[in-house]
Amino acid sequence: MDAKKRILATLAGFVVFFLLGWLFYGILLMDFNAANSGTASGVMREETEMVWWALILGNLFQAYLLVYIFGKWANITTVSGGFSAGLIIGLILGFAVNLSWYGTMNITNLTAALVDPFVSGVMMAITGGVIGWVLGRK
Repeated sequence: MDAKKRILATLAGFVVFFLLGWLFYGILLMDFNAANSGTASGVMREETEMVWWALILGNLFQAYLLVYIFGKWANITTVSGGFSAGLIIGLILGFAVNLSWYGTMNITNLTAALVDPFVSGVMMAITGGVIGWVLGRK
């Protein structure tokens, strides 16, 4: 896999992750997450206080994780292959992170810790499909 294809796949994945994060967390699940927050206060930043460079880099690294796995180890170059691999990776990482956070921090209750991995799975699946498509283009 050449550098140009890796860069394009990473950028496409970044855009998809960023937009899905805004859709799921910024709109669709905002009330759910507020209702299922833990006892910690002041955890979420207001939109005007967001650290955008960190959010952008986080999304870029997530996209590149899939690009690296798909291109280096799994040879995934299709939408369906990227979708299914992204789903599994998203579920595994989602459960690992959320259950670890639930076990060590008061930022969510158990309901949110068990729902969020499925959101992560869907986001990674869709992003994985896009990345698989980009990697498979001639």
